[in-house]
Amino acid sequence: MRKYIYFTVFVSGMTSLAAEFGASRLLGNVFGTSNIVWAVIIGLILIYLTAGYFIGGKWADKSPYPRTMYAILAWGAFTLGVVPFVANPVLRAAADAFDTLQVGVLAGAVVGVLVLFTVPVTLLGMISPFAIRICMDDTAHAGNVAGTIYGVSTIGSFIGSFLPTLVLIPTIGTTRTFLVFSVALLCVALAGLGSSAGRKAMLPYLLMVVILALLAVFGTGIVKQSQGQIYETESAYNYIQVLELDDGTRYLRLNEGQGVHSEYNPDTLNYGGPWQQFLAGPFFYADREPASVTRIAIVGLAAGTTARQAAAVFPNVVIDGWEIDPKIVQVGRDYFAMNLPNLNVYVQDGRWGLEQSPETYDLVVVDAYRPPYIPPHLTTQEFFQIAADHLNPDGVLAINVGRAPGDRRLIDGLATTIGTLFPSIYVMDIPGTFNSILYATLQPTSAEDLFDNLVRLQARGDVHPLLTESMYLAWANLAPAPSQTVVFTDDRSPIEWLTNNLILNFLLDNGTEIIQ
Repeated sequence: MRKYIYFTVFVSGMTSLAAEFGASRLLGNVFGTSNIVWAVIIGLILIYLTAGYFIGGKWADKSPYPRTMYAILAWGAFTLGVVPFVANPVLRAAADAFDTLQVGVLAGAVVGVLVLFTVPVTLLGMISPFAIRICMDDTAHAGNVAGTIYGVSTIGSFIGSFLPTLVLIPTIGTTRTFLVFSVALLCVALAGLGSSAGRKAMLPYLLMVVILALLAVFGTGIVKQSQGQIYETESAYNYIQVLELDDGTRYLRLNEGQGVHSEYNPDTLNYGGPWQQFLAGPFFYADREPASVTRIAIVGLAAGTTARQAAAVFPNVVIDGWEIDPKIVQVGRDYFAMNLPNLNVYVQDGRWGLEQSPETYDLVVVDAYRPPYIPPHLTTQEFFQIAADHLNPDGVLAINVGRAPGDRRLIDGLATTIGTLFPSIYVMDIPGTFNSILYATLQPTSAEDLFDNLVRLQARGDVHPLLTESMYLAWANLAPAPSQTVVFTDDRSPIEWLTNNLILNFLLDNGTEIIQ
């Protein structure tokens, strides 16, 4: 019996971590995957487990029997399995609220979903104290028993941190991942009940299996039901959504859906977003020709909008694009015509991939937002040194940056950091958005060079109009020189803190206007 209890603790520990990662995916689809969301999830899960340890310890002293432990385990497994089905309508309401920034509904939704985890996680937390109490038949070996149980539980937790994220969620989705762990743990509980209390004690709990089976068959796996949605899936990194408008335009949205990561329409290349504004970067150098831009790197390829635009305006270009999520690459090929013969796609982290690249580039584009956050390791002096090392002598770095009305601290911090390596920096604010493009040239340049190139290329009439329009918008919307602040490094890059503060200040100052 003791070996089976150890096995029970192993599966219970594995399920506890799986529940934590499952909670992050349920909430991340609506609220994003920022450090705030993770802090809330981890903090509350730890509180629930702590409550389970206290309650389980007291209960185990009163009823130190395997039958009691396995009954508790069965209820923990069952309540965990129904969480995503109860949470789905709440999350869908939250998704609608997020689209319209109804802050009150959002707050209620996140609290409601997290409360759903109170019962199953607390019950799972009770198992280790019960197991220790049941196996404690000799106080002389108490330390060994406790150490073995916590060690076995931790090994299970280790597996539970990888199995859902890398295998189950990308394969079968978040909802059915909950069901897999729930049913597996319920089977362990039923077998334990059968061996410790007899089959009659086990029979009533079989109804739980029936209910979970019905949920698996008839429960919906749809995460969102946004207007125009034609595809959704989950990967190891993201919840991925493709929307199609009435005019045939397609949007790629990830996770909470507060940003459009790629756009495609077979009848146009001009989408009015940040993608085409990268194209103006090389023309801060005097007398630059479109044909002289021969190789571009894109860190954050997504579904290839910038790559398609660059291939259209630069006749001789080869494009190397890095995208960490293979499912986004597949979506780009299936729904966004990302099948360019001159595009090399690398499914890798962009920083690592750029550092390992043997090529040098005329333009390095950084567009790796997970709105509203830029990954911190793509904002540091060390990363920008990698970019500089992979630029040709007249190369340009262009990065998409977020801002809020009256708050340009993120732009200022990135400009200050980049300015330690690049002599000339320009910022243009994209009209009608909270996005800015920061351009940095490896050699000293002047904004007048951009204007002169624009006039010259417009007069010729043989240049793609998307390029000249992007150059004009860059010139017409140049912002004042950024302020000098702190330099971001790999050791200290407070990007998420800055972004969190920016968002909170924006909501506090303008929340009423947003809701209206």
